[in-house]
Amino acid sequence: MPDTVRLILLFGIGSVVMRAAGCVVNDLWDRDIDRLVARTAGRPLASGAIRPRQALFFLTVLLGCGLLVLLSLNRLAQGLGVASLALVAVYPLAKRVTWWPQLVMGFTFGFGAPMGYAAAAGRIDLSWWLIYAAAIFWDLGFDTIYAHQDKDDDALMGLKSTAIKFGDSTPFWLSLFYGITIGGIAFCGWLVDAGAIFYCVLAAGAAHLIWQVATLDLNDPQNCLERFRSNQAFGAIIFAALILDIIPAAS
Repeated sequence: MPDTVRLILLFGIGSVVMRAAGCVVNDLWDRDIDRLVARTAGRPLASGAIRPRQALFFLTVLLGCGLLVLLSLNRLAQGLGVASLALVAVYPLAKRVTWWPQLVMGFTFGFGAPMGYAAAAGRIDLSWWLIYAAAIFWDLGFDTIYAHQDKDDDALMGLKSTAIKFGDSTPFWLSLFYGITIGGIAFCGWLVDAGAIFYCVLAAGAAHLIWQVATLDLNDPQNCLERFRSNQAFGAIIFAALILDIIPAAS
């Protein structure tokens, strides 16, 4: 149990640091584009409040903190962490070349989940792949919702996104992506002999995703933003499912 707590704390810090680093990289790549979009024109780099040199310094600090976390993990997790940096560096370019930049984002920011598994289990197996797939498709789903806020501006600038590609059929695709997410988590739970409480809480997570899709208004940016932000609640539900399943086994 002490090692479990240590890993939770390390990955909690690491997720915040590396998410911030990814956002800095994204804003550096997109600062000229962001100036042309009403919703993003006020971002620090786009508005000129922060210079690229200052952003690069902040990025260096973040990556340094991430390195300290990485060095506290086993060799397998360290190798995966280093490999993930390539995704962090290039994913902001995806919207310029593919209709699936949200999928690239899923591969990038979904990498933390299988890294956590590798750090705890010390191996890559079927559960590792299921966790990664669940994270990828969850990210693909909620970032598609996010992209609907900017679909008109993106289209005018020749940028690509799943929001533009799917259009009015987005709810169907979200249902598919979220179904894979819940299915992957459930199957992984079965492989590791998760208890009934895990599945009960997971069912609440599934209900939350169903609510997202059912109440989504693709033509209302505020609605899309609220549904996107509600994924914090989904993440908290899944975290609760894991913790509540661990506690009885540790006692």
